[in-house]
Amino acid sequence: MSQKHRILFVCLGNICRSTMAEMVMKYLVSDYGDQFYIESKGTSNEEEGNGVHYGTVKKLQSVGIPCLPHRASQMNKKDYDNFDYIIGMETSNIRNILRITGGDPDGKVSRLLDWTDSPGDIADPWYTGNFDETYKGVRKGCEAVLRKLL
Repeated sequence: MSQKHRILFVCLGNICRSTMAEMVMKYLVSDYGDQFYIESKGTSNEEEGNGVHYGTVKKLQSVGIPCLPHRASQMNKKDYDNFDYIIGMETSNIRNILRITGGDPDGKVSRLLDWTDSPGDIADPWYTGNFDETYKGVRKGCEAVLRKLL
């Protein structure tokens, strides 16, 4: 495979779910060399510049996945052209992504769990406090994305 898959994971603030998905996916694709480019962003700027939420860091450490340096940033309209797949964590993220991009003419936007056999939203651990449950959904979704792209 010569084409690089460019994936952008998106949640609200870019400190919990999308960052977790970025780190999980980077970990899962580490054996595939240069075939993937992966980033994460948020639909809001309220966490801009902040680091990864301690709950996400702690959960990733507990399962042996490195939490790479990251600062929250907000998605912008240009991201639509710069990525092949824009993957939101929940329905409200999708609405915000479509507002930012002005639509999805190329069919690039989806929810992470839409890649699995059980579509749905990944709950925000900022509100639930349940990073274990979020990780289960993120891991399942990332594994499904990897299977479908390979």
